Amino acid sequence: MTSRPNIVFLFTDDQRFDTINALGNKSIITPHMDSLVKEGISFTQAHIPCGTSGAICMPSRAMLLTGRSLFHISGAGEIIPEIHITLGETLRKNGYNCFGTGKWHNGPDSFNRCFNDGAEIFFGGMTDHWNVPAFNYDPSGNYNSYLPISVNPMLSNKILKRFGDHIHAGKHSSNMISDTAIKYIENYDQSKPFFMYLSYLAPHDPRTMPKKYLDMYDINSIEIPQNFMEEHPFDNGDLRVRDENLAPFPRTKGIVRQHIRDYYAMITHLDAQIGRVINALKENEFYENTIIILAGDNGLAIGQHGLFGKQNCYEHSIRVPLIFKGPHIPKNKRTDSQIFLYDIYPSICGLIDIPIPETVEGIDYSDIIKNMEDRQLRKSLYFAYINKQRAVKKKGFKLVEYCVGLKHSMTQLFDLKKDPLELNNLANEGGSEDIITELRTEMFQLRDDWDDKKSPWGKKFWRRFEK
Repeated sequence: MTSRPNIVFLFTDDQRFDTINALGNKSIITPHMDSLVKEGISFTQAHIPCGTSGAICMPSRAMLLTGRSLFHISGAGEIIPEIHITLGETLRKNGYNCFGTGKWHNGPDSFNRCFNDGAEIFFGGMTDHWNVPAFNYDPSGNYNSYLPISVNPMLSNKILKRFGDHIHAGKHSSNMISDTAIKYIENYDQSKPFFMYLSYLAPHDPRTMPKKYLDMYDINSIEIPQNFMEEHPFDNGDLRVRDENLAPFPRTKGIVRQHIRDYYAMITHLDAQIGRVINALKENEFYENTIIILAGDNGLAIGQHGLFGKQNCYEHSIRVPLIFKGPHIPKNKRTDSQIFLYDIYPSICGLIDIPIPETVEGIDYSDIIKNMEDRQLRKSLYFAYINKQRAVKKKGFKLVEYCVGLKHSMTQLFDLKKDPLELNNLANEGGSEDIITELRTEMFQLRDDWDDKKSPWGKKFWRRFEK
């Protein structure tokens, strides 16, 4: 038994905050995630700051792994420079064996800085779940192989290639990642504690899973979200980004039901694979001395507000699940403390009592996690989507500003306590002037604190906003 606990990080792809049965969604089947809810503390107000790329998961993961805010990572997170000390580097320095598997969306060069071991590494954003081009761990960091995947008949039988050195044809990505983790757990025999980073590709599209899990859901019983719209009511600046083209325009209730059914089935299959990892920890006597963290990299609309993706500042896209379970962590507790994913890094440091590197900007929530101190360490939250949208949350209100075209084009104000689905825009109603002024003042302060106005995205947004 090690003096410090092991750490297992379960990171899901495109999982929205409201997709766990035990946290209120009785339409979805997630028994193993439910067990983590019952054995730990759940943050019901966990967020990402949106993102500086249509591929929201890329900056989201860079922030998570470095503990840095949106405009203080490198670019849109394509790489993690050496000056930004990663979570894995910090844990390795403090005596952990660090093992990574699954999706790594922030450049191959930084993977081996973060981990001293790994397997089934996917250096990419998305792929077919049944044919994932993966890499074995290379201690030299030389990940340069390409696999022939298929022949393109439109290009004179030109062979299409994907970045990887092997492929398990016919094995689902969620099974592959869990199999890899289980093998590591079963063979681990060192005195050092381990950190395992399991970065699943699910429930990201293409939403394919074993038929058994699809059959668990009756499409006719799928509820249409109350904020369903056939189309978004105005131009938000990115209505035809890749994710929005997953369904035809205008949206129909039938299409939305199908996509929600597939999304839920993907999560249920993912839940089963997470359950296998949890069982392996129990069977190998690691469970009681292991901190387990479950989080999602971003949310997803799937028909809400007429949208399908996550390239927006609505709650369905910026809020994610976040659960901590482990020794000295209270059981079956929930907190509405507002938190960003990049606060996880310093919170892990606090939980295991190691120094937080100076490059980390997030807040240590370990006191809240251990002592269930239900207080707000962040009084307000800031959000930004490329050079089109900015938002702030404070005192239960959200202000969203849009700059589409050559100038400021739209303001939205929502009372999230009365209107959690963000259906009633109060911006143009009488009596809202004071709260808009207060939230804009807070937005400007956070903009400056985050150096947004100095960023390439912020320069464009704020120049148009001020016209």
